[in-house]
Amino acid sequence: MKIALTYENGQIFQHFGHTECFKLYEVEDGQIRRTELIDSNGSGHGALAELLHRHSIDVLICGGIGGGAQAALAEQGIELCAGASGDADEAVAAYLRGELVNTGANCDHHHGEDHACGSQGCGEQGCHSEGGCGGCHSGVRGKNVGKTCRVHYRGTFNDGTQFDASYDRGEPLEFVCGAGMMIPGFDAAVANMEPGQILDVHLTPEEAYGPSDPEAIFPVELSQLPGAEQLQVGERIYLQDPTGQAFPVTVAARDEKTITFDANHEMAGKELNFRIELLELLD
Repeated sequence: MKIALTYENGQIFQHFGHTECFKLYEVEDGQIRRTELIDSNGSGHGALAELLHRHSIDVLICGGIGGGAQAALAEQGIELCAGASGDADEAVAAYLRGELVNTGANCDHHHGEDHACGSQGCGEQGCHSEGGCGGCHSGVRGKNVGKTCRVHYRGTFNDGTQFDASYDRGEPLEFVCGAGMMIPGFDAAVANMEPGQILDVHLTPEEAYGPSDPEAIFPVELSQLPGAEQLQVGERIYLQDPTGQAFPVTVAARDEKTITFDANHEMAGKELNFRIELLELLD
């Protein structure tokens, strides 16, 4: 079996259509025997599906992925496991353990990587319903709601540090305004923009990935989690809820008897700034 994963700096890259690299894993008898990095060559989603088919890929693990890309993968007979985030190698290991399942995440990079969607379906972050998200941001009002928007953007924290930019990838972002594909504040900002307009917006945590929820931080006895003694603070792994659904957590702390996990989105509680340039409206 061969598994492919959208890849960037050891992590799962969160937008299938914009990935610049795939990491490939050859698996035999449940064990990873060989890995390889391949360049996407800036292909669109149809060409990316064909690229994976040429490399005899059986399974794709990724974060957000649109409906068109999902259809293209299905045509090539490639199994999809979307909605994943965090460390690439650990995600593959979780898949092989049966702990990583497809959430059908039909989402954009800035809707929240842990948002488990199905046909824009909602779940963990943002909509709280971790399936049908079309009305997720139904409160968004504006003349562009329901239209496909092409934008360039740059995202920074309050100290000026950049965390993402479509400009750097050289490819605009497309999304349907108000469909829940974006974090709420981004959607609301674009809702009334004119093509050619550039807008600077500051988003509160509530307008972005939500506040940090203290109830999402929880301790576990090391004796209840074999292998946890090897984990380090800051490491991102997958746990399994009572229904068998895998979800990502960060190791927040540990001592001799317990380990504490944080299931909040990695950008929860953060204020974000975006410079958004609306290039065109497609419909």
